[in-house]
Amino acid sequence: MSDPLSDVFSLLQLRNLRCTRLEAAGVWGLSFRAQPLLKFVAVLRGACWMTVSGEPPSELAAGDAFLLVNASGYAVSSGPRAKLRDGNRLFDGTDSDVVRLGGDDTVLVGGSFSVEGDDLTPLLDVLPSFLVIPGSNPAAATLRATLDLLDAELARPGIGGSLMAKHLADLLLLQALRAHAARPDSDSLGWIGALADKHIGAALALMHAQPGARWTVGGLASAVGLSRSSFAARFKARLGVAPLEYLLQWRMQRARHALRGGTVPVGRLASELGYASESAFGNAFKRFYGRAPKSYWSAG
Repeated sequence: MSDPLSDVFSLLQLRNLRCTRLEAAGVWGLSFRAQPLLKFVAVLRGACWMTVSGEPPSELAAGDAFLLVNASGYAVSSGPRAKLRDGNRLFDGTDSDVVRLGGDDTVLVGGSFSVEGDDLTPLLDVLPSFLVIPGSNPAAATLRATLDLLDAELARPGIGGSLMAKHLADLLLLQALRAHAARPDSDSLGWIGALADKHIGAALALMHAQPGARWTVGGLASAVGLSRSSFAARFKARLGVAPLEYLLQWRMQRARHALRGGTVPVGRLASELGYASESAFGNAFKRFYGRAPKSYWSAG
């Protein structure tokens, strides 16, 4: 059976991979402007303070890690009142991706990348703009190890280096999602929390495995062991959309991704996604995206 998380990951494209290392001692502070990036940072040694716009300062110790998702701007420092220097300028001005500020009492390693792809909302919208993963969480150790591997790969790329780097970046994001989904309040985590729901997760898996099947709300409810009314209400509560609306969204996301690749004929794509004809698919696609499938494909 298809895994919905893996399906959505298949639509992502990670770009502009970079690993950086900060070594600092004494009183120090760096500010970073807002960037449309995912950024992972692990504290390897010492301690620091992290301040994200709109959030109270957080003290981090060795072993902790954090994730930033399109943060509006942030600062990392020896203390919440330390004078800040322009961190972007410092890192952009070095060829080694290492910045040293007076010693190495505190050491941080980070990885950043931009994410491109189709309809990322189900995946990225479940993450807060700032997520701390404490060292007591098993995911923190895994994140640190993956960052170290990514750092080494980008510094000394070997055969298949770009593919290795992409897979390591995929792992970073997946590990962060798992850590976030493991929170006790998973009912409030939208799509990623719904995957762990026994009934709704099973329904999502069915729709992702067979997007072209003629699913009905009653059929999905029966398949996962709920009454139609209970299933429909539970699905809407967890995901904010009705089951068949979610199915339409997933079909259209799959279609747009395939059309961008330019390798699947529109007629075959229509059949695979459960449409009786190419014209029926074309009408549905145009209602959803405002453009005909062939026009979308030709635009790349």
